[in-house]
This record gives sequence, structure tokens and C-alpha cells, in this order.
Amino acid sequence: MVQTMDLKKHFKDPKGKTVEAVNGVCIKAVPGQVFGLLGINGAGKTTLLRLLSTVIKPTGGSATVAGHDIANDPEKVRQNIGFLSTTTALYGRLTPVEMLNYYGALYGMSEATLKERREWAIDKFGIRGFKDRLCDKLSTGQKQRVSIARTILHDPPVLFLDEPTAGLDLVTSQTVMQFIEECRSVGKTILFSTHIMSEAERLCDHIYVIHAGRIKGEGTVQELLAKTGQPSLEKAFLHLVQSSDGEMR
Repeated sequence: MVQTMDLKKHFKDPKGKTVEAVNGVCIKAVPGQVFGLLGINGAGKTTLLRLLSTVIKPTGGSATVAGHDIANDPEKVRQNIGFLSTTTALYGRLTPVEMLNYYGALYGMSEATLKERREWAIDKFGIRGFKDRLCDKLSTGQKQRVSIARTILHDPPVLFLDEPTAGLDLVTSQTVMQFIEECRSVGKTILFSTHIMSEAERLCDHIYVIHAGRIKGEGTVQELLAKTGQPSLEKAFLHLVQSSDGEMR
């Protein structure tokens, strides 16, 4: 459902130096599983998801999402994904209901389908109590619930979730993780970026450790422990990252 082949994204910093944000990444994600992108801030996780969602164009390599090439058929890619990012904002002067109606129209949903999916999402994510309040007046957790509802409104087969629990309280975080588990159970393909080890252990069927724009290790939690000889995912992650830093030095 999602595959990248030597995918690259290079930027120029203010001094003109090339920054290799994503450099030769090869991953494969299939339906009915959660694929984790595990890395520190600045590792390249968000850039990779932005490439796959066609927000930015690659410098090199290629990728397909739901059978569509991200460079040659970006519109088809966008029709098949839901993308939740830490930088995805809500329109402050709209209410949650108005937000969902707006995005439903963008997705080309019929009025009947939109109404059904909107009411499902409002109940699913506990939005009904503040559905008519301006988004500017919502708490961080309430805004995230609306953002997730917007992401899943059109029932896409592929989900890109970039640190979806960032800044949330424990109760809301649990709601988000339960939702991800439900999406896996109905066969969706989920790419999930995080740097919280407990989330990765709970949710991820397969993990890609990304550091300095490159994949430094991959496998199930148990496979990563076996490969690194470490007793926990946290220590396995640190081993892979610190080994990579040593190589770069």
C-alpha cells in the first residue's frame, strides 16, 4: 500500500549548505498493520510523511501510495490518504461541525455520506459537547480530536499520523491510540511517527528507526532487540542512533 525506493529530500539552509533531510529511504507498508517511524526530533520523520502525502516534492527516488506515484499522480494519492501532522491547524473562526462540512466538500463527499460520516466522527471522538464552539476556543485535546475527525472523515485506506498524541493528556492519548488500533483491525495501512517508546511498543507491528534522514534499523520490537542485543526498545533505539552518530564522526 505504501512503498518508497531510495526516496530523497534535500534542502538548502540559510548559509547555502545542503541538508539531507531524507536520504535514500526504502520502506514498505502493507494493509492491516501499523508501521512506526521512530526517531528524535529532526530525524526526518515529518519530512518523509510530507513527501508521501505530496505536500513537498522529492529530490530523488520514488514512492507509491495506494498504487499511485507521489510525483506523477499526487491528486490520486491525496484521495487515498488521511494526514495528521503536529503543524496541521484548524480554522479558528469555524466550529468543528463547519470544519467537517468544509473538508467533506473538499473530499467531494455527497451530502448524505458527509452527514453520516460527520455524525459518526462527532460521536467517535467525543466532539458533540463542543461541536458548535469556535475552534479558537477549544483546548489542545479538543482541537486534536477535531483534527483526527477531519483526517478520517472520508474513510481513507492509508493514514499518515505524525506524533498524533503530542501535547495531549493521558485520557485523550488513550483515545487516539485506541482509534489507531481500530483502524488496524479494519485493514487500514498506518504510518505512525513518534519518539515515545511505550506508544511504539503498544501500536507498531513493524518499526523503522530513522536518524539523520536514513533508516538505521527496522523490524518488530523483538527483532530490534535481537539485532542490537539490548533488553528494551529504548536501549535498542539509543544503540542504533548512537552507533550512527559514531559512524558519521
